[in-house]
Amino acid sequence: MYLNLEEQDLERYIYRTIPLERLFQLFDENQNTLVKPSLWEDTFENFVLKTKLVNEAGDTVEYNIHDRMYGQCWTQEKASDAMWRIYSQDKRGVRIRTKIGDLLDSICIATIDRANCEHCVGKVDYVRERDLVTKARDTFSEDGTVTFGGLFRSLLIKRRAFKHENEIRIMFCDWSDCAGTENIFKYSINPHELITQMMLDPRLERHEAEKLKAEIRTRTGFKGDIKRSRLYRLPESLTMEVKTKI
Repeated sequence: MYLNLEEQDLERYIYRTIPLERLFQLFDENQNTLVKPSLWEDTFENFVLKTKLVNEAGDTVEYNIHDRMYGQCWTQEKASDAMWRIYSQDKRGVRIRTKIGDLLDSICIATIDRANCEHCVGKVDYVRERDLVTKARDTFSEDGTVTFGGLFRSLLIKRRAFKHENEIRIMFCDWSDCAGTENIFKYSINPHELITQMMLDPRLERHEAEKLKAEIRTRTGFKGDIKRSRLYRLPESLTMEVKTKI
């Protein structure tokens, strides 16, 4: 399932900046890790899944949906100063790249034999804070029922203050018995196939980037491109012709 996206969007690149040790873990374990939305930093995240409904009899109905949902955030921003400064504070973060469709395929393939689960990839919609409640109400029908599409769409709503993140989210819901006891959900991947490029922090000096690149090659065996971001590169010198008045 995909939401807020067109089919052709599945071929678009998305990016995620992670700590170096997390990158090594990804290749060592061959697993991708999703977390419960309740662990995301924004206090408004996951608020729809914690909604309490009151029926006609005045009884409160609570869902435990938030215990069964997992997600992971990526961005469509190819070059972002904010992303480097937030997620690579020690300048040793690595930005990995994949395609939206490949990310969705990875979890579909890994969970193909699992019953009682659903997965989705979607683009975050950034709305005004006063519109959040309206969006929350849209998740549920008049009788309080909710669909998987509604659940996943509820995790694709965020305040405009975070618009710079331009997020794409992969989401997973597990309805099996005893699901939701762990804060994370891991599924098997082949990182050499899923990741198509790595990018190093633009604030690294050239020799620092080359040293880090060699370390990554040795630890992961990654054969794809590893580049240093040129976000802060100086423009080529500008030459202008001027006419001299006689």
